[in-house]
Amino acid sequence: MVRFLVLYTEPNDIEAFERYYNEVHIPLARKLPGLRRYSISRNIAPIRGGAAYYLVAELQWDSMEDIRQAFQSPEGKASAEDAANLERLNPGMHSMIYELEEIV
Repeated sequence: MVRFLVLYTEPNDIEAFERYYNEVHIPLARKLPGLRRYSISRNIAPIRGGAAYYLVAELQWDSMEDIRQAFQSPEGKASAEDAANLERLNPGMHSMIYELEEIV
């Protein structure tokens, strides 16, 4: 499994961010080919260091190749372009891609 993680700091205008994120960005991102799961987390409590993030989004694909294809698709390009609009509403967002490794 591969995840795309986005960490959002508290936006300057929470209402504008929430409206845009829920009404525009999530519907765009949900169209990404091969997307297996899209979840968001709120009420984040830091354990060590730094302030809590306002919102955490996790999107999941089966493989690194699947996520590459998703973001090269027209839907992926539209979602990536829209991320610039989100950055204007929340300039402190960070993102990363990582592979999951089960340790049991």
